[in-house]
Amino acid sequence: MSKVLKWIGIIILIILVAVIAAVSIALFVTRPSPPPQNSESAARLADGPYEIATNEYIWVDTTRSTPPNGEFEGEPGRTLPTRIWYPQGADGSAPLVIYSHGFRSDNVGGAYIAEFLASHGYVVAAPRFPLSNGAAPGGSTISDVPSQPGDVSFIIDQMLALSGDDKPFNVTLDSDRIGAIGLSLGGLTTTLTTFHPEWHDARIKAAVSMAGPADVFGPDFFTTTDAAYLVISGTEDAIVPHRTNAAPMPDKLASGGLLEIEGGTHAGFADLMSGMPRLFGNPDELVCSITEFGTGGHPFDGMFGGPELGLISPDEFVPACSFELGEAISAGRQQMIAKLAIHALLESVFAETEETRGEHAVFVTETLENDFPELTYLPARR
Repeated sequence: MSKVLKWIGIIILIILVAVIAAVSIALFVTRPSPPPQNSESAARLADGPYEIATNEYIWVDTTRSTPPNGEFEGEPGRTLPTRIWYPQGADGSAPLVIYSHGFRSDNVGGAYIAEFLASHGYVVAAPRFPLSNGAAPGGSTISDVPSQPGDVSFIIDQMLALSGDDKPFNVTLDSDRIGAIGLSLGGLTTTLTTFHPEWHDARIKAAVSMAGPADVFGPDFFTTTDAAYLVISGTEDAIVPHRTNAAPMPDKLASGGLLEIEGGTHAGFADLMSGMPRLFGNPDELVCSITEFGTGGHPFDGMFGGPELGLISPDEFVPACSFELGEAISAGRQQMIAKLAIHALLESVFAETEETRGEHAVFVTETLENDFPELTYLPARR
């Protein structure tokens, strides 16, 4: 009997080794292709000079409430657990960036961006929104999105007020260098916080929306600020369809532009999708297979105001996961593009000299698409 058990153990071990080897080979084979070896993009992909450190806070905005949601009775305040990433050992002044997460996601979903920016001297703060995160009481909902721009402004206030033992970094946050970035519903939150006539935060000087819903915004919506603004979108986005959301943006914008990724997906921007899930193919197909999306009316039509505020009712609404997808690029390559574009867009506003700011602007608008053939930069046309 002992010999049988011994051989069973050996067979199981052999199978485990074979599985691990197969997975390792598959991960190696599916690794993302980098930009050309001697290109500017390849050089810029290197981490910055600073070690990265993190800290956690739980901040509560007592001036605004969290509404009831399903079995959740609501709360008199808004609790916002927040993770920050910062450059350890840096001093002087530093820009502040707020990262807004997507629907049913969390505040660490953009860690690859936050870490990259922190290594280059930025402080990044990412709140977990009360009712749109993946573990929201009563279930994740989009109905609380109108409150999220206020959450972003509250986090900016809390970050600028850090002092003493509560402030883990040496740098001084520069209130004139504040940016906002977001993915999906967080991209929508970022756009609202940057431009909405009633909710916008004028302290935001640069903003990036990755795969954010945008079809309810008309040209007049984007007239409240001259903040630098970049939309990044994949043509194979199954969740926030590119054709009706991102593609029309250049005609709406008076400045900034759209960075279009041929073959880019929605979930490809999420940190998780560059690991094991990439073995399952198109990440949006995976998301659509395990997530139910409503097929009724437009979820955001009328939620943020009417024509007097620059909002429009879209002529066409394409529900999520309602059309056949084409070939997708790897999530890892898509995330390379996102890191490079976001950092350069922020530096085109926050770098110290006009010459350096101009170099970063050229990188976003010209160099990136030369180094990544799947990219097209489309400037504002208004």
